[in-house]
Parts: sequence; C-alpha cells; structure tokens
Amino acid sequence: RFCCDRFSSLLGYKNKEEKIPADPHSIFKIASVSKLYHAVAIAKLVRENQLSLDKNLADYLPELKGRIENAEAITLRMMVQHRSGIPNYTNTYMYWAAPKETAEENLALVLDQPANFAPGTDYEYSNTNYLLIDRIIQRVLGYDTFDYIQAKILDPLQLKNTYASIHDVNMDDVMSGYYVGYEGDLKYDNIDVMLATAEDLGKFIRALNDGSVFKDEKEQEIYSSIYRYEHTGLIPGYQSIAKYHKDIDTVVIQFTNTVDFEGYNW
Repeated sequence: RFCCDRFSSLLGYKNKEEKIPADPHSIFKIASVSKLYHAVAIAKLVRENQLSLDKNLADYLPELKGRIENAEAITLRMMVQHRSGIPNYTNTYMYWAAPKETAEENLALVLDQPANFAPGTDYEYSNTNYLLIDRIIQRVLGYDTFDYIQAKILDPLQLKNTYASIHDVNMDDVMSGYYVGYEGDLKYDNIDVMLATAEDLGKFIRALNDGSVFKDEKEQEIYSSIYRYEHTGLIPGYQSIAKYHKDIDTVVIQFTNTVDFEGYNW
C-alpha cells in the first residue's frame, strides 16, 4: 500500500530570494481545497440535526433577504453543490488585482446583483456559496467554524499542522508564494485562507475517501449526496491538487508555489 507521506518530489524554492529549497514539511495555503473540510462539517451538522439541507438561505441568514436574489429559494444543499446561482465574488472585475481581506468586503461585491441562473437549474462554481456556508455554520453554532472543524475533524484524525489563517502559524514555516512577472512574496496576502502541510492534507484526503472522517455510515451518505472527494485550489501565489487514486490506493497532494493565471498547471 502506498501512502501519501512516504514519498515526495521537490523542485524549486520555498523562498527564492533567500535560496531556501522547497521543503515537504512546509505549510501551504490550500485555498479552495478547504471547501472539503466545510462540506464535511455540513454533513456532520446535518447528521446532528443542527442544519437542514432543505432550509433556504433566507431561513438561516434573514438579513440577506432582498439583498441576494432568490434567497428564499436557494437551499443549503444548492450552496454546497454550487447550484445556487449566486455570483462568484472572485469573478468581479479585476478582483485579483486587489483581493479583499474580509468576508464582509467580499460579500458586498455581490449583494444586490442579479442571479446568474435560477436556483437548482444549473451549476457554476462560486466562492460566495462557501462564504455564506461559513457564515451559516457560525450562526448556528454561535462560534467560529474552524473551531468546529478542529474539534470534529482535525483532532480526531490527529492533524496538528492544519490552520485557519496565517495568524495561527509561524510565518517562517509557510511556503512563499509567487506570481509570474511579479517579484514579491505573496505569502502575507490572503490572510484568512486555510493552511496545511502536505502530510496533514494527505491524511485528511485518505480519511475522507476511506470514510474514517465520518461518525457513521449515515453521515458519510449525507456527504456523498452533497459533495466531492477531491479538490483543487488556486489563489495568487499558490496552486494545489488533493486527490485519491483508488486504482493504486494512493493519495497525491500537489503543491505549487508559483502561479500564472493564464497558464496554471492543473
């Protein structure tokens, strides 16, 4: 049996200015791969009867009624599955030229905008869905979503190198991030993005695919009905792929710390 933490292949620099070589133990910004953790949290909360996949956005966040089109028809299930029609804030004009740093700023970019399609009638990947999911989880629990992820996912799996943001880490341990044509280090940007080592992420992906991250079969069935078992991530400076290959029973984590949005290497 191959295991994600047995082999590594490295190229390039953790920090090119200081000529520090790439390090398999470095912490990496995983960007949208974090959606897997949030989807697992949703499945657990549904299993615990704290959330319902069929309740709508207006039920959970009534202040958004009239601010997000179709809020009364968009279910939690649709948001998890990117079938809500809510515009993606990262698709707004020139977003990545000056990314917003807070959820409130990002949400403001799409408030009072028309829906891209009627709820449930199409699919379009939208980061706004998971911004709202994070807010719903916090509203229901009364505390931070990552604290729930820590208690229900990370601690049971003994994952000690997965973090909510750069505020929670020693920045010397974080892989630098670069953009083609821009000389600066982007690791201090995009503050509230989850980070992990390749080993931690690999163990999570294996637990997700073998079912050990779930409390029981019912919880796993809920998850299987709403989301995927692999993911990619992309923000300025960083790309990631997290995938389980069933035919060879192998988890592969690919971290790349240089990005060119016109030619990224997925």
